[in-house]
Amino acid sequence: MRKTWFKGTLLPWMLLLPQLLVTAVFFFWPAGQALWQSVRREDAFGTRVEFVGFENFTDILSDPSYLEAAGRTVVFTVSVAVLALGSALFLAVKADKQIRGATAYKTMLVWPYAVAPAIAAVLWLFLFHPSIGLVGRALNAAGVAWDYTLNGTQAMLLVILASAWKQVSYNFIFFLAGLQSIPRSVLEAAAIDGASPMRRFWTIIFPLLTPTTFFLLVVNLVYAFFDTFGVIHALTRGGPGKATETLIYRVYVDGVNNLNFGSSAAQSVILMAIVIGLTMIQFRYIERKVHY
Repeated sequence: MRKTWFKGTLLPWMLLLPQLLVTAVFFFWPAGQALWQSVRREDAFGTRVEFVGFENFTDILSDPSYLEAAGRTVVFTVSVAVLALGSALFLAVKADKQIRGATAYKTMLVWPYAVAPAIAAVLWLFLFHPSIGLVGRALNAAGVAWDYTLNGTQAMLLVILASAWKQVSYNFIFFLAGLQSIPRSVLEAAAIDGASPMRRFWTIIFPLLTPTTFFLLVVNLVYAFFDTFGVIHALTRGGPGKATETLIYRVYVDGVNNLNFGSSAAQSVILMAIVIGLTMIQFRYIERKVHY
């Protein structure tokens, strides 16, 4: 493997400078502000500021409603990740086959990734709203009491489906690329030896896809923690009765609606620590089963 050597240090630093600036401005600076604000308490107008240390954190962790939101977030995150990964893998396996119109199918399956989360939520709202939604009205006409604006379980199911649907296209791109990188000769040899399609998948295809699967698992968990705010806000606004209020949405409620900036900042710090810890655990234990 050829390596590139620079005669001086100026050019490498100049090449790295744009990315370093973006990281500093959009990650380290906001993270530092969140850390500083999390140990303070101020009024809604910012006229009185008091240093309270870890009091915001102790108040949050002793709040039963926050612990309930954490439990909902675990259910929501795991469900979105499993559903998005499973659906994308199934579609990628089907699209990778030599079928007529495969290119058109692949193109259409990628399109939803270009849809913004809030727009994706509106699309699902027009489908499942109990009064104006096509599917929602059909369910009620069939005798199913469907109203996600009043039923918390239905609301959670809907935001899980909408969030997973938004992420399927992203997963599909990587899974399809991984499938196309598997040598066809290996699969043909297994078929000649009498291995069934299901056996070829679990013994050859899936083990070779473990690097892609591991990467997507990390990405999908981070997506479910942070990037699903738009879906929840457009569909349910955390309701009914806080049934879909996840940790990221609670940060918004306390910071924007309740103007409790110290508590909101402390919650964002806790959420960031959870995601960083979860990612480290994945790299520490799950990566051992990845075959590179």
